[in-house]
Amino acid sequence: MPSTFLLIGIPGLENGVMWTSVVFCVLYILAILGNSILLYIIKTEESLHTPMYFFLSMLALNDLAFCSSTVPKTLGIFWMDGGLIDATSCLTQMFFVHCLSVTESGILAAMAYDRFVAICSPLRYSSLLTYGLLQKIALIILLRAIVVIFPIPVLVGQLQYCGDNVVLHSYCDHMAVVNVACGNKHVDSVYGLVVSLSVTGFDLLFIGLSYSMILQAIFKMPTKDARQKAVGTCGSHISIIVIAYVSAIFSFVTYRFGQDTIPPNVHILSSNFFILFLPFWNPLVYGVKTKKIRQRVKRILFHNQSTFPWNRH
Repeated sequence: MPSTFLLIGIPGLENGVMWTSVVFCVLYILAILGNSILLYIIKTEESLHTPMYFFLSMLALNDLAFCSSTVPKTLGIFWMDGGLIDATSCLTQMFFVHCLSVTESGILAAMAYDRFVAICSPLRYSSLLTYGLLQKIALIILLRAIVVIFPIPVLVGQLQYCGDNVVLHSYCDHMAVVNVACGNKHVDSVYGLVVSLSVTGFDLLFIGLSYSMILQAIFKMPTKDARQKAVGTCGSHISIIVIAYVSAIFSFVTYRFGQDTIPPNVHILSSNFFILFLPFWNPLVYGVKTKKIRQRVKRILFHNQSTFPWNRH
C-alpha cells in the first residue's frame, strides 16, 4: 500500500465548497448537541429507564461516533485542503464507518422488536425485555458488526497499488479505496456485496415481520384511541427506518451499478447524507414525537429560565 492516500472531497462541487462545508458543519454541531442532550435526558430521568430508551441511548451513542468518524476529516478537506491521510488511519476510518453502519442497522432492528413486544404483549413487556436480555442484544449487535466488517480493511490492506493514491471520496469508503488498487479486486468486491446484502436483507426482513405482526395487533384493538396511540409510538421509528435504508440503499446501488450514469458528486453526497443527516434527524424526531422527552426538555428550560435574575421577583 502507499504510505498515504489523498481524499479529494466532493468532485464537481469546488465552486460551492464553502456553502457545502457550512451545511456540513451546522448539521454536525446540531447532531452532536441533539444526541448529547438526548443521552443526558435519558440518563437523568428515571421514568425513561426502560427498554425502548435503552435502545434509543444505543442509537444516540452510535450516531455520535458515526458522524464523528468522517465529518471532521471532511471539513478539514473543505477548509484546509487536508486531504492527505496515512494508510493506517484510512483503514481504521474504513473499519469504523462500516462497523457503525452495521451497528445502526442492528439497533433499528432491535427497536422494531421492542415495539413488537410493547404492542403485541404489553403485559409481559417488562418480564420479557429484562436488563440482562437487553445487554445480550446489545452485545450481539456489536459483535456482529465487528465480525462481518473486520475482514474488509484486512482484505483492502492486501491489495496491490500501482502508485495512484487518489481516492475519489471525502472519506475512506471501502469501494472508493478498492477502486484505487490495480490488482485483482474480485474478492473485496464480492465480500463487500455479500455483507451489504446479507446485513440489510436480514435486518429489513426482521423489521418487516415485526411490523406486520404489529399492524395485525393494532387492527384488533377495540378502540380508535388505542389504535392511534399504538401507531403514534411506532411513527418515529418508521420514519427513521425509511430515511436510513432508502439513503443507504441508494448509496450502495449508485456506487456499484450507477457509476456510468450518476455523477460522482451525487454518490458522495448521498453517502455523506446517510452518515450526517441520520445523527441530526434521530434526536429531533424522537424529541418531538416522544412526550416524556418533550416534558423533560420543558422542565429543564423553565427551570433554567426561573434562575435568571430578572425572573426571581
